[in-house]
Amino acid sequence: EGLGIAMLDKYFQLFGLTEKTGVDLLGEVEGVIPTPEWKKEKFNNEIWRLGDTYITSIGQYGTQITAINAARYIAAIANGGKILTPSLLLGGNKDPVKSTVRLNDEDWQVVRDGMREAVLYGTSVGLNVPYVEIAGKTGTAEVGSAKLYVHSWSVGFFPFDNPRFAWAAVMEKGPSSNTLG
Repeated sequence: EGLGIAMLDKYFQLFGLTEKTGVDLLGEVEGVIPTPEWKKEKFNNEIWRLGDTYITSIGQYGTQITAINAARYIAAIANGGKILTPSLLLGGNKDPVKSTVRLNDEDWQVVRDGMREAVLYGTSVGLNVPYVEIAGKTGTAEVGSAKLYVHSWSVGFFPFDNPRFAWAAVMEKGPSSNTLG
């Protein structure tokens, strides 16, 4: 049963995954992380089931976040918990730190190491290049009942030992046979 949806939702909120990032672009939208209340509203009072927690925990079901919010989340993992307000302007924000997620340094390192391992041996092995050490993670969601298409994500940061850059890239409705996700 793991952490349970209440604790997962607490962490989703700490990392700001449902809020606007404040990036200097028009039209930014808030994210959606499913909760029992969300399900009741969207599915005619249907109850929350353990399986709903499982698929929410891996970013599926009704989960919707923007790529810029995913990049901000990954930046927080790389920088030890600082939730930043991103900027596309030269010079950025004078004070970009919006809040800080406080975890033990060892816990941050476990997550960063896991993301590095995903590049060395896992689903992000295509990012294992000789000129920079990258930490990353991929995700894929099947689209449609025939499952012919997928939405694929790649997120990460580099350089691994002294992170300076974070990214999030999305491929929408790609072929399910893709090997690039």
